Amino acid sequence: MNSLEFLTAIGGTKSLSTLDGYARAIWADWGEGRLTDEQASALAEALEARKREVRGIDTVANRAPQVAALAKGEGRPSHFPPKRKAARSPDRRASIERRRTLAASGPMPPRLASRFTTGELAALRIVADATRDRGACFLTLGEIAARAGVCVATARNALRTAAREGLVTIEERRRDKRPNLANVVRVVSREWKTWIERSAKRNAHERGGSAERGGCKKTGATDKGSSRTLHGGRVKRGQLSKNVLLETPFGVSRRT
Repeated sequence: MNSLEFLTAIGGTKSLSTLDGYARAIWADWGEGRLTDEQASALAEALEARKREVRGIDTVANRAPQVAALAKGEGRPSHFPPKRKAARSPDRRASIERRRTLAASGPMPPRLASRFTTGELAALRIVADATRDRGACFLTLGEIAARAGVCVATARNALRTAAREGLVTIEERRRDKRPNLANVVRVVSREWKTWIERSAKRNAHERGGSAERGGCKKTGATDKGSSRTLHGGRVKRGQLSKNVLLETPFGVSRRT
């Protein structure tokens, strides 16, 4: 089409998708030399002006009035389901403190930890704990993010970076016509696996040591000589008088 035909077609269009197609055709003709620079610029300006006009017309109510009426009858502004709101922490200060604590607890060797941010280290700490307990991490991204005090995007970036660095492998568990299962994250880095095993042994040793030190003190035999013997002779318990402690070894009362 020439420039005049393009202008006529643009002026009579009420669809944004059709205008996008005209834009591609205009620049394709310009690239092949069928349109000059001035003609292409004028058509581009007319196209953008028409798009601003069509944006208020090209709506669901105009394109599909039946769908809009059905949505209005259901009490919704649109026939499409509402967008799911992003999960937010109810206590942002507590999430930040938990994130920093987990990142500072040493989830991996310093040489590897230098490649991640604080939030990513907190997410990888959750992965390391799950690996220590179960051999692999079977948690969803939402669970990892919630336990680490970070957002889902940060947890996803941490796993992607770890997989790209060769520290973990991510196995997808897709299911046909059903919700997919959580991915399985396995630690394959020998250095990181050794670090996790050593930390587990150290924690077990500390728990065992604290249990041995708490409330289990061994004592010697109780000195029962003062209550079982009197002047060198053994007597049974209960045979001592109440004033036996007031008597001297020579049988003289202290009160006299």
